[in-house]
Amino acid sequence: MVFDLGGVLVDWSPHHLYRKLLPDDAAIDAFLQEIGLYEALLDLDTGRKPFADWTAELSGRHPARAELIEAYHQRWHETIDGVFPDAVRLVERLKAAGVPLYVLSNWGLETWREAHRHHDLPFLDLFDGIVISGEEGLVKPDAAIFALLSERYGLDPSRAVFIDDTAANVQAAAALGFHTVHHHSRAGIAGLRSALTGLGLPST
Repeated sequence: MVFDLGGVLVDWSPHHLYRKLLPDDAAIDAFLQEIGLYEALLDLDTGRKPFADWTAELSGRHPARAELIEAYHQRWHETIDGVFPDAVRLVERLKAAGVPLYVLSNWGLETWREAHRHHDLPFLDLFDGIVISGEEGLVKPDAAIFALLSERYGLDPSRAVFIDDTAANVQAAAALGFHTVHHHSRAGIAGLRSALTGLGLPST
């Protein structure tokens, strides 16, 4: 089992921060689309560029939004609101059943460190291996990061299940032979349990 973190196990969302700075979710969505945050994050998540430089470049492209963009840098830890308890309990049950568990997740090098500095994430100790994009200089959905995961831990994609909340990442994994589940924990755990049961895996 290969899990993404943000949106699957960890409750990460820019909305958690920007709900403190903008009037409503519609305003947040418009802002995020205007600055192209999610597309820009792929550049940050490679770990090749310091967070401050990334912030300055994005602010330079959107000077009228510079204060809000700088808040993302200075208050990034506020984009995490704990974990999804039901999803973590599912991981615990899989571990107890002897299922090998891995993480493949896009995080910037600095944001990964910030996550550990500000948040308690003991469930990560359940995993047999963790691949973080910022530590490798590669990001999903690039096939190279899936290959790195498979080679490092001796995984056979045809015998592995990849779970992610981003459609492009799921599609990339499927093209490489992984069984896949497109899942976001905000949608509830029932769908994920059903998908795992259908694949013959313990889920309750």
